[in-house]
Amino acid sequence: MKIIIFLLTILFTSTLQADSFRNLPTLELNHLTSKEAKVILGKDTERPYSGKYYKFNQKGTYLCKHCNAPLYKSSAKFDSGCGWPSFDAEIPGAVKRILDADGRRTEIVCARCGGHLGHVFVGEGFTPKNIRHCVNSISLKFQDENDVNLAKAYFAGGCFWGVEYYLEKEEGVVDVVSGYMGGDTVNPTYQDVTKDNTGHMEVVEVTYNPKRINYESLARLFFEIHDPTQKNGQGPDIGERYKSAVFVSNPDEKRVIEKLIYILKQKGYDVATKIKDKKIFYKAEGYHQDYYQKKGYKPYCHGYVKRF
Repeated sequence: MKIIIFLLTILFTSTLQADSFRNLPTLELNHLTSKEAKVILGKDTERPYSGKYYKFNQKGTYLCKHCNAPLYKSSAKFDSGCGWPSFDAEIPGAVKRILDADGRRTEIVCARCGGHLGHVFVGEGFTPKNIRHCVNSISLKFQDENDVNLAKAYFAGGCFWGVEYYLEKEEGVVDVVSGYMGGDTVNPTYQDVTKDNTGHMEVVEVTYNPKRINYESLARLFFEIHDPTQKNGQGPDIGERYKSAVFVSNPDEKRVIEKLIYILKQKGYDVATKIKDKKIFYKAEGYHQDYYQKKGYKPYCHGYVKRF
C-alpha cells in the first residue's frame, strides 16, 4: 500500500512540475531514480549522515541533480554537524525560497526546475553570514573544477561591484572575482588604486565554462550592463580606474571585441571602450567580493540595456 501511495505522489508531483515547465521548452531534465524522485519531486528528506556530500571537501560547483543548474560553490560549504551538506551562500539567483505549509520552516528549491533541495535557516551563527542552507546530498551532483577546461575573461566597466553583480548571474559562469589590472604596481591595495596613479583599473575576472557559454556571449553582456560610451568613468564614478576596457588574452578574444565594437558603432554608439592586453590580475580585498549580494541591494550605476 505504501508503495502505491508513493508512486501516486510522485506521479502527481511530476504532473504539477510538468505544468510549470511549459514556459521552459528548452529545459532538459535528467532521469531520476526512485530514491532521487522521492526527495527531489516528493520533497522527502534523506537520512542524516547518509549523503555522499556530507563529508566532502573537493573544490568545484554543486549542481541540481534534476536539471544541472549550478547551485552552490564549494567555497560556501561548511560543516555544521547537522548530518547534511551545509552552505552559507547560494550562487545568485539559483535557489528559490518557499514557506512551508506549517508556516515555520522555509523550503529551498532549484530556481530553474523547482526540484526540492532542503531548507534554509538563519540566526544560528555558524558562519559570519549567519545562514545555513541544509541540503540533501541526493538533490545534488558535483562538478570538480578540474573536470572541465574552464576559461577566464577580464572586463573593466566602472565600479567592479556592479559588473560582478550582473556577470555572476549568467548561466555557465562559475565565478566572478573583483580585482585590479592594467598597472605596474605590484600587489596594489584599494587605497593605492584610488589615487589613480598606479595604472590599475577596477576589473572583474570571470571564470566560465566554454561548453555552456562562449566568450562572445559574455562580452555582449558586458557591453549591455554598463555604458560603453562614457569616456571619463562610469556613472558618477569618475577617474582612470573606472573607465571602460576589455583585457584580452589572445587574438581570438581581440577579434571578438573588435567585432562587437564595430557593430555598436554601426548602431550609432560612440564607443569609448579600450582593448588592452591582459596583465597580472590582483584580487581585491575580501570586503569587495560579492558586495551587492552581501548588502542585499542592486548596483547604483549599472543596469541592463539591450544594445545588440
